[in-house]
Amino acid sequence: MYQTILFDLDGTITDPGIGITNSVMYALEKQGIEPPAREELYVFIGPPLRTSFEKYFGITGERFDQALHDYRENYLARGIYEAELIPGIRELLIALKEAGKTLIVATGKPTPMAEEVLRAFDVLKYFDFVSGPDLTETVNIRKSDAINYALSGLGVTDKASCLMIGDRDNDILGAKGAGVASAGVLWGYGDRQELSGAGADFILKRPGELLPLILN
Repeated sequence: MYQTILFDLDGTITDPGIGITNSVMYALEKQGIEPPAREELYVFIGPPLRTSFEKYFGITGERFDQALHDYRENYLARGIYEAELIPGIRELLIALKEAGKTLIVATGKPTPMAEEVLRAFDVLKYFDFVSGPDLTETVNIRKSDAINYALSGLGVTDKASCLMIGDRDNDILGAKGAGVASAGVLWGYGDRQELSGAGADFILKRPGELLPLILN
């Protein structure tokens, strides 16, 4: 049914919870803000950083520019490696490549950072395209933009053959905005209510459930 498979990165391919929240804490401390408990910062995993810093801490403008700089300083030095590959993902990627599928990462993380994460876990080689914003966060920051940019870059025009996989509502809404099917996954940072509320076409509990969905 599906030939082109798009994956979100954070929470879908990797569990980045420690690295991302440590980097948010670092940025908040640089702003003179006492960070809340780690669990309260998991909301930063998925949406654009600009949105989350403004929504939860009122950090905008030049303050955001500095917070973003500090976040990336910590993330590039340590946070990238404070993550784990989701169990079963490597096997899924291998099986999909063996089946001749086109694999894409469509992420809100800047492309160079996303590629470094994938390289660190030795899975970059399975992907045909990595699509995310540039380091200025001025382009492709919406998930639908990342999806469309990747499909255009690979010359994919049959959107009925595309499936976007992600763990947060912005992944599902981005898929809808781009006109492709979506699968919400429950091993990340979104729950069933969030994913169904966004209109996911499928909701899956384990990576192993994706293979029969895609191949049958």
